[in-house]
Amino acid sequence: MKKALLVFWAITLAYGAMAQEWSPVGNNIKTEWVKDVDPSCPRPEYPRPQMVRGDWMNLNGLWNYGITSADAVSFKAEGKILVPFAVESSLSGVGRFVGKDNALWYERTFTMPKGWKGKDVLLQFGAVDWKADVWVNDVKVGSHTGGYAPFSFDITPALVAKNNKLVVRVWDPTDKSYQPRGKQVSNPSGIWYTPVSGIWQTVWLEPVSEKHIADLRILPDVDRNVLKVDARIAEGTATDMVEVNVYDGGKLVASGKSINGQAVDVAMPENVKLWSPDSPFLYTLKVALLNKGKVVDKVDSYAAMRKFSTKRDENGIVRLELNNQPIF
Repeated sequence: MKKALLVFWAITLAYGAMAQEWSPVGNNIKTEWVKDVDPSCPRPEYPRPQMVRGDWMNLNGLWNYGITSADAVSFKAEGKILVPFAVESSLSGVGRFVGKDNALWYERTFTMPKGWKGKDVLLQFGAVDWKADVWVNDVKVGSHTGGYAPFSFDITPALVAKNNKLVVRVWDPTDKSYQPRGKQVSNPSGIWYTPVSGIWQTVWLEPVSEKHIADLRILPDVDRNVLKVDARIAEGTATDMVEVNVYDGGKLVASGKSINGQAVDVAMPENVKLWSPDSPFLYTLKVALLNKGKVVDKVDSYAAMRKFSTKRDENGIVRLELNNQPIF
């Protein structure tokens, strides 16, 4: 009992310290859920429901940050920022504009779990607006441009056994350059929005085998009653086998396999459940990668059996159809 109380108070004190380091800035665009934000790990859910692995590490939380000139090659921490909220936002705890003449820097440390020894480690970003340069232990591991797309780097060669340092540098010129930006402008007013700069989606680590499932492309074919699952394999060979199992709740209803890099065509049951707004049913998918009969990677996903098409009615008017039926 005494040990349990000590653990409770340790967690309470740690959370209190984090709360002192972070608080929302200003009162713009706040909701009733602000009070529920946990600065130790905001957005704790697995961030990629289309391809879920069970083993991962969430890197959201309080990072050091600094703002320098755009051409600076290093930075000095000015305070804490709550990832994954844009630096201009209230929930970031910073609420500052960056602009094209400056760069935004992030820094944090992490320790590798012992169970990841011998695995390749992927550093995953849900989205960073706009240009991101990334270092691990002062080794540059990659760059990415694009404010809306996820990206990742294999950081295995840069890792050390204990504390690892992660640094991210971001440059976002918003409306002073050519990138897609929606209604974000440097001087928001009227219908024009505040810029969104920096990390604004979850950052996480994921251990994988050298040979692993890198991406899934899932295409339903309602007319043939087939679900096509195309798995892109990193370091794939002709002997790799991809196995797809389809579940309705906890019941296995269909399965399929392929080799030689071919997509898996899964024959769905005759009583297939089609997706519609009135019945938005999703099948659960379990996708496994096998090499010489051994499972080397597996992910969970989901799929809807549905078809969008157009057809002219008896009056020659083009109608939108869902599952071969007109829908208004």
